[in-house]
Amino acid sequence: MKKNVFAVCDLESSYAYNFMDYMNRKKNSPFEVQAFTSVKSLSVFCENNEIDVLLISNDAMCNEVNQLGIEKILILSEGELLPELIEYPTIYKYQSSDHIIGEVMNYYADTQEPSSEVHVLKKTVKIIGIYSPVKHCLKTSFALTLGQLLAKDQNVLYLNLEEFSGFETLFGKEFRTDLSDLMYFIKQEKANITFRLNGVLQSLSNLDYIPPVQTPDDLRSITYEEWSKLLDEIVKNTEYEVIIIDFGESVQKLFSLLNKCIRIYMPIKDDVISKAKIDQFEKMLDVCQLNSLSEKIKKIKLPFHNSYIEKEFYIDQLVWSELGDYVRQLIREDM
Repeated sequence: MKKNVFAVCDLESSYAYNFMDYMNRKKNSPFEVQAFTSVKSLSVFCENNEIDVLLISNDAMCNEVNQLGIEKILILSEGELLPELIEYPTIYKYQSSDHIIGEVMNYYADTQEPSSEVHVLKKTVKIIGIYSPVKHCLKTSFALTLGQLLAKDQNVLYLNLEEFSGFETLFGKEFRTDLSDLMYFIKQEKANITFRLNGVLQSLSNLDYIPPVQTPDDLRSITYEEWSKLLDEIVKNTEYEVIIIDFGESVQKLFSLLNKCIRIYMPIKDDVISKAKIDQFEKMLDVCQLNSLSEKIKKIKLPFHNSYIEKEFYIDQLVWSELGDYVRQLIREDM
């Protein structure tokens, strides 16, 4: 599939090339990114190529750029904008690359005519579920470890559907957009979901993830049909080969959504209360005749891991912990 061209032009060469490198490291970007450090080099490129969207610093913008026929131009601003550039959308230059990318993607999606997405040719997408009726069982730690290890060799997307993920504290960052924003466009049946998705995505090493919702009510308001549409969009229109879903209890039609997974890992524990919860869960599956779901579940007893203390290193060290060793062996056995 031929990608649209996203050009960044900045007279500060290190900024332009660093931004291009950062965006090109994103495996599922819908854009081919080109960097330019002068209007002259940009003009030469435009002689034989079409640019879909241009992000250009305010000190590089000039009448010559206006003559290039680029329909979507955004100004990369360092602060106060020149009066003659007020007509253009602006993005503040000195913020995180993820925030800049998010603003560009949302602008592009807003200004694109609704159109059919171009399906990506790839192997069958594996949807892997992580779920347990047992609490405090390292479920999310397992999911993040599995995701990071699989992402070393494949394109992997992680979705957390828990009521309280704690991700802002866990990752030490504030997310401007999250899963709620993406689902808003699904609810409104807006087109160009691929660009909306890329406007929300964050990365952990090679693992892509969508920041989770901030309130349980946001999660409860999303219907099964909307979850299905989101997954269908991701499967058809992105290059992801694996989708890992970390389930909570507030998802509508939880068992129907679990049944979309090819495999469901269920962390368990040996204490009396945990065993009783698993027993009740299995009886419910039997009563509801959910044999197809039951066959997909693999119970796992995760090792306690204590090789790190400080929370700021927790996520980074997961793959090197006892849990990481356990997950590597699990991958060898199951995948």
